[in-house]
Amino acid sequence: MSQASEDSLPPYFNISPDTALAEQGDPVGTGDFAEIASLCARGRDDLLSRGHGVEGRKTLRMFSTWEITKYLIPVAPAHFRRVLRANPNLPQGKAETEGGAKWFTLDEVQRLRAHFAAEGSRTKEYRPWRPKGLPAKITAIANFKGGVGKTSTAAHLAMSAALDGYRVLVIDLDSQGSMTSIFGGKVEDEWNTVFPLIARDYALGLREENRRRVERGDPPQPLDDMLETSLKKTAQDVIQPTHWPNIDLIGAQLNLYWAEFQIPVWRMGLRSWKLWEALTGALERDGVLAQYDVVILDTPPALGYLTINGLAAADILLVPLGASFLEFDSTGRFFDMLHSTFQSIEEGENLAARALGRPETHFEWDAVRAVVTRYDGAQQAELAALMQAYLGRTLSPWRQDFTALVGQAGEQVNGIYEADYRDFNRDTYARGRRTFDETYAGFKRLLIGSWRRDELARAEESAVRKESA
Repeated sequence: MSQASEDSLPPYFNISPDTALAEQGDPVGTGDFAEIASLCARGRDDLLSRGHGVEGRKTLRMFSTWEITKYLIPVAPAHFRRVLRANPNLPQGKAETEGGAKWFTLDEVQRLRAHFAAEGSRTKEYRPWRPKGLPAKITAIANFKGGVGKTSTAAHLAMSAALDGYRVLVIDLDSQGSMTSIFGGKVEDEWNTVFPLIARDYALGLREENRRRVERGDPPQPLDDMLETSLKKTAQDVIQPTHWPNIDLIGAQLNLYWAEFQIPVWRMGLRSWKLWEALTGALERDGVLAQYDVVILDTPPALGYLTINGLAAADILLVPLGASFLEFDSTGRFFDMLHSTFQSIEEGENLAARALGRPETHFEWDAVRAVVTRYDGAQQAELAALMQAYLGRTLSPWRQDFTALVGQAGEQVNGIYEADYRDFNRDTYARGRRTFDETYAGFKRLLIGSWRRDELARAEESAVRKESA
């Protein structure tokens, strides 16, 4: 991979929607997980033959003119300063010393970005592309092996998208709450997590079932106090702001794990309740997908009911793994379990659907990618290349290098984008950023390609309706 020059634009600018769509490939269905798992199994056998066996409220730092013009708003520093002088109503930044560099909050960067988008060159991308009238895209980060970088990847994608100008909602589905800690969230109990949203979905299903029971002359099933309380809860009640102005959070804490025991009990009491659609239904019902551009789901390291909800809600699935035999082997088994789980749901649902003449259930994701994390090119290049050969497009070609910047940010429960570059030399900072910028660029291609596919489908449907009118 060639090194980007100091003066070149970051890789996430000027991504063509049509090019992104062409690179993305066809949507991924449940059956494709079996093929991915099979490829992982073949690669695993090949590897075997080769011998591979915080406390307090967080605040976001400020951003310098150098950072803004290099990474956030694609203009030359001199032009940036000229625009500020010509527009005194715009944020002017703060200098730590007389005549020193100017620093801006991210809120101020957003105001500056809006100004350049309205007044600047039409050939430059000041705001990220998002088609009008389409909902946010949901991305789940999942793997049932712990320590592969799920939370780190999810957090950095959220921060990358926010710096790029998107409105982001992060949903922590892991009762360990690591993502919640990264974003400084405070969660007192399970009623401030996704739990009441899932409970409400069940309560609504039970209420509808009771309506049918009454029509048949059967006694209704009771709604206990917990379910009655959940009916009053919405997503807006559990969404909290973070120290990032355009990242909000639905946090997690230990009691969320109780959902793994409660959900199957509810399912046994109401077999018609589609437990895997509970989170999807809540986000759609409460208008969340219109409030945000990107929703990031951090899932537990297990394929439980919360993870299944996250995967079923997702448009894009990212699977982090290290370039090691054990992680490659485990990831193959993860895809195998995904296939078994969702195929089982499809078969169970469609047996009844066919008998009743109803539409069948088919799970489909816009894109599925595995992402190599904590990559050491000096030690893991051969193994990563072999994994790439077996997985092909499913394995993202961009690998997250482990650098000094990444290590220090992790130790401080911060993201690399929260690190002050003055704590490093500029080359170290640029190298550390580049690895996550490349990962974000790959993700943004999936995001834009997915929206573009939906936009084209919407245009085609509109054309068909006009022809038939």
